[in-house]
Amino acid sequence: MDSSWFFSGWDAVARVAVCAPVVYALVIAAVRVSGKRATSQMNNFDWIVTVAIGSIVGSAVVLESVPLASALVAIGMLLGLQFAVTASSARWAGVRRAVQAAPTVLLYRGAFQDAALRTERVTRQEVMAAIREAGLPGPDAVHAVVLETDASMSVLPASEDGADFACLEGLGPAIRS
Repeated sequence: MDSSWFFSGWDAVARVAVCAPVVYALVIAAVRVSGKRATSQMNNFDWIVTVAIGSIVGSAVVLESVPLASALVAIGMLLGLQFAVTASSARWAGVRRAVQAAPTVLLYRGAFQDAALRTERVTRQEVMAAIREAGLPGPDAVHAVVLETDASMSVLPASEDGADFACLEGLGPAIRS
């Protein structure tokens, strides 16, 4: 076995010792400047940016072939693009529809929405787990379970007066009782 698998010289160790804290500090600063969105619960677009930044950071720290300046420019570009896309999606519905998934009602007034479950690849057991986490006894005690854009499930308990929730308006034709 080649000993370079375990140690390739002090130059490589020194590069990691210098690059790791520099990249770490600059990523923290960049994320801080880019706002809460960069560290919030993520939708698909945010997740992709986060994974890409993680890959760039890892490459910059350990690969000699990736110059630190190139990695920092790439991270800055990704955060800038994320800012531009999220700002545009907040302003224009067409951009929002292109980059963000819409919430989906998985259970409505105690009835599972089987087409929505299939489309979103969610099982009844996963919905039941969300109902249990909400402290409710079962589907009959639920007005709706919504799969949100960040893949979390919101559980809205049934109200005593049978009132509808305004927050469900516009969530699509999947709602059938």
